Amino acid sequence: MAVMMSLQSGKMPPAGASGGDTLTIAFTGDILLDRGVRQKINDHGIESLFDKKSDSVFRCSNLVVGNLECPATTLRTPMMKKFVFRAEPEWLEALRAHGFTHLNLANNHSVDQGRRGLVDTWHNVEQYGMIPVGVGNAMAEAAQPVLLAEYPRKVWLLASLQMPLEHFPYLPEAPSVNQESIDSMLVRIRALRVEDSTAVILVSLHWGQEHTLEPTPMQRRIAHRLIDAGADALICHHTHTLQTIEEYHGKYIYYSLGNFIFDQERDINRRTCIPQLIITRDTLLVTNHFITI
Repeated sequence: MAVMMSLQSGKMPPAGASGGDTLTIAFTGDILLDRGVRQKINDHGIESLFDKKSDSVFRCSNLVVGNLECPATTLRTPMMKKFVFRAEPEWLEALRAHGFTHLNLANNHSVDQGRRGLVDTWHNVEQYGMIPVGVGNAMAEAAQPVLLAEYPRKVWLLASLQMPLEHFPYLPEAPSVNQESIDSMLVRIRALRVEDSTAVILVSLHWGQEHTLEPTPMQRRIAHRLIDAGADALICHHTHTLQTIEEYHGKYIYYSLGNFIFDQERDINRRTCIPQLIITRDTLLVTNHFITI
């Protein structure tokens, strides 16, 4: 199945810090390592989750960013909610081996094993050589933009969960995923743009109505506001479907990339896109790789 230095982690240098004329970044949608996928791993091994087409995209990318749709922890402290997931931490090694460099945790399943499970997942992602995005010891920390690269110009990623969490109280001083409001993100994007007019600013939102093919009118309005504020692209997920890819004022909006590694078998859930951003000092080009998982 397949296709930064985090300001809060403080442990890894920014990817791309060694310089270069071109930077290539690939993004994937939802990655689940539990339920039916767990059974597939047990039956066929974790390598069965990947294919040559996606691997070829990852091999020619400097960075690969995926949305990890489950905690990866040995802790078993499940939340009271309908769908509760948990992956084995050692399975993260395969993601790194196949090219993943960053994993987004700002989604509605990262907290399935509670705050302790979230923090343990964060540390496990780092242990296996990747950088977590959209998580922090407090909400303000989780909301900090992540510097994906410095060369050939700075590339920032802002990730936020835009939906309520089931039975998970909002405690802004406790470990959490980012749930920053759109208004706050607009202020942050404008500030980044004023600070550096040449920077590439990417936004990743976990949002939308599951199992639909089109964003809502409200999502379109929000996406346009984020682009107008200075974002260069929106690369989003959650619906488990590949939704509309829109070009707005020359900037691309991926309302939902669809599943990348998942156990949903309907045709609507098996179509995905891996956008590959090619960044130089003066240009931002996008290549879309469409895959059926």
